[in-house]
Amino acid sequence: MAALLLTPVLTYLFLISYYPIIDTIWTSLHQGSVLPTQEETFVGLENYRSVVSSSSFWNAFIVTMIYTFVSVPIEMVIGLGLALLVNRGFKGKYIAQAAILFPWALPTIINARIWSWLFHGEYGVINDMLIRVGILESSYPFLSNPDIALASMLFVTIWKTSSFVALILLAGLASIPENLYEAARIDGASKVKQFWYVTLPLLKPVILVALIFRTLPAFQAFGLPYGLTGGGPGESTTTLVLWAHQITFTRLEFGEGAAAATIITVFAMVICVVYVATLYEPEVR
Repeated sequence: MAALLLTPVLTYLFLISYYPIIDTIWTSLHQGSVLPTQEETFVGLENYRSVVSSSSFWNAFIVTMIYTFVSVPIEMVIGLGLALLVNRGFKGKYIAQAAILFPWALPTIINARIWSWLFHGEYGVINDMLIRVGILESSYPFLSNPDIALASMLFVTIWKTSSFVALILLAGLASIPENLYEAARIDGASKVKQFWYVTLPLLKPVILVALIFRTLPAFQAFGLPYGLTGGGPGESTTTLVLWAHQITFTRLEFGEGAAAATIITVFAMVICVVYVATLYEPEVR
C-alpha cells in the first residue's frame, strides 16, 4: 500500500526532476543533434574538456563568483537590517512589510528592462539626476563600460533581493521567544549583547536557509544579465548560465552546453555542502 501511494509522487519526481538530470548528463557525453531522428556520437568526457579549456568559461566563472559572493553577503546584511526594523512594533508595520517585498515581487526580466532604461547613457533617469545634483558633468555609460557594468548589475540584484532575505529572516525573528530577551535584559545585557548572544545564534538555521536560497539563484543567474546587459559589454557580465545558454542555443553545441550545465550544478552543490558544514549545528537537529 505504501509503495502504491508513493508511486504517483515518485513518477512525477522522475519525470520532472530526475529524468532531465539524467538526460542532461547523457547529452553531455555525446555530440550531435538532440533530436530523436538524428544520430549522436559518444565522445565521453570530450565536451567537458572543451568546456574547461575555454577561456570564456573561466571568465564567466570569475564573473559568477564575483556576482555571487559580493551580492549575497551584502543582501544578508541589508536583509537582516530590514528584518530587524520591520520586526519592531510600530504603526503601519504590515504596510511596511508589504512595501519592502515590492522589488522582489517584480519579475526578474521586467526588473532588468526597467533598470536598463534607468541606467541608459542618453535618456536614463539616473544620469539625469546625477547631472542635476552636480555629481556628473555629462551622461555616463553605466552599462557600456566594462568596469562599471558588473557593479551596476550587482546594485540591481542587491536592490531586488535584499527584501527576499528580509522576509526569510523576519520569519526567523518572529519565532524567537520574547522571554529570552526579557531574561537577557534582567541580566543587564545591552541591545548589542542581546543581538549577539540571543538573536544571531537562534537565527543561524534561518540564515543557512537564506544563504542557500540566495546563493543558488545568484550562482545560476540568467534573467538579470540577459535582460540588463545581454552579457556585455564584451563578456564583462556574462555569467556561467548565460554562457551555457549562448553555446547551446547560439552555437548549437548541445553537448558542450549540457556539460557546462552539469559543471554548474556540481559547483552549486559544493557551495551548499560548504554552507551546511559551516552553519549546521547538531543541537538544531
